[in-house]
Amino acid sequence: MAILLDTNILLPLLQTHHPHAPLAERAISRLRSQNEILTIAPQNLMEFWAVATRPAGDNGLGMAVVRAREELEALQRLFTLLTEPEAAFREWERLVVTHQVSGKSTHDTHLVAVMNVHGITRILTFNDHDFIRYKGITPVHPALVA
Repeated sequence: MAILLDTNILLPLLQTHHPHAPLAERAISRLRSQNEILTIAPQNLMEFWAVATRPAGDNGLGMAVVRAREELEALQRLFTLLTEPEAAFREWERLVVTHQVSGKSTHDTHLVAVMNVHGITRILTFNDHDFIRYKGITPVHPALVA
């Protein structure tokens, strides 16, 4: 089965000092050992880029573009990158209207739309509460896997 990785799972992988890093790594390792297909969406890579290249003083990682590009390529080698067909936009639009989503939550809704289009029902995330409003989506906290 496939599971989508939230961006908050990917970012600690680059920050060994981050308190979530060990748990994220164990969860990914455990899922791989269970032959799960670990997927990411274009949205994950855009969010990753924004944080990776933002200055450290502004809650970013302060990476140079060259290094961020290397990390972006590594993520695409490590995980299955889902396509984003036009149907994903239509699904996102339906979801934001149905659930009256506004603000930053629209990014999570975009992930859900891509999941729905690809028939993926689970997302590995530290923010499981962000996804409970979506019927058919099961948020999985890394502590439940590792």
